[in-house]
Amino acid sequence: MMRFNKDTGLLPKFLIFTIVILLFTANLAFTAENNEDVFDDAYEETEEVTIADPLEPLNRLVFAFNDRLYFLVLKPVAKGYSAVFPEDIRMAIRNFFHNITTPVRVVNNLLQGKIKNAGIELARFCLNSTGGVFGLADFAGKELGLKVPDEDLGQTLGRYGIGHGIYIVWPVLGPSSLRDSIGLAGDLFLDPINYLEFQRSLTVQSYRFVNNTSLHIGDYEDLKAAALDPYIALQDAYIQYRKKETEK
Repeated sequence: MMRFNKDTGLLPKFLIFTIVILLFTANLAFTAENNEDVFDDAYEETEEVTIADPLEPLNRLVFAFNDRLYFLVLKPVAKGYSAVFPEDIRMAIRNFFHNITTPVRVVNNLLQGKIKNAGIELARFCLNSTGGVFGLADFAGKELGLKVPDEDLGQTLGRYGIGHGIYIVWPVLGPSSLRDSIGLAGDLFLDPINYLEFQRSLTVQSYRFVNNTSLHIGDYEDLKAAALDPYIALQDAYIQYRKKETEK
């Protein structure tokens, strides 16, 4: 019987790497076809950000699936979880996960040439791992004022002028784009959690997802209640959010 030891664990990582290459190639092809300058150093602002959505029929089906999953499963689980664990504990857990994913932010700061921010991230990791008790408290941020914007590979690609490509809605994960999907897959290699045994990694990531959701219950409901078309509203909110994050 095959078990996910150190050797077999290479298989999912190899598959992720292959997917990254294929998605990256597809994004470049899509960008070139639409006459975009892929590596335009100047990230130009526009009053309205739009994104191609050729997969809209499929995306809407996935959106509907995620919507039902949220209300039937994720929200009840997150509410039950928050009833057991006070907000302070859930915030501490979020801080812990944020701390151990420092490599993602350090590498992407370096890729963007933000050497100072990369150094601050490393200092935050050392200070929060000690003074913050294994990262459960944001000691560096609250006590010393050491804070920098989070960076990921999707933002890094955006900083180099690579456009979103097409809009994609992933099951469970929700809204994304071709560019940000490539970025997410690439960041998986920098997340220490993914180097645990496969089943343990999946369990830990699921727990992190539920914990984060418990801290944002109501946000999705507010957006949906205020929108004539929740699908378009969520798409627009996502693209505007990613634009703001990339320009930091």
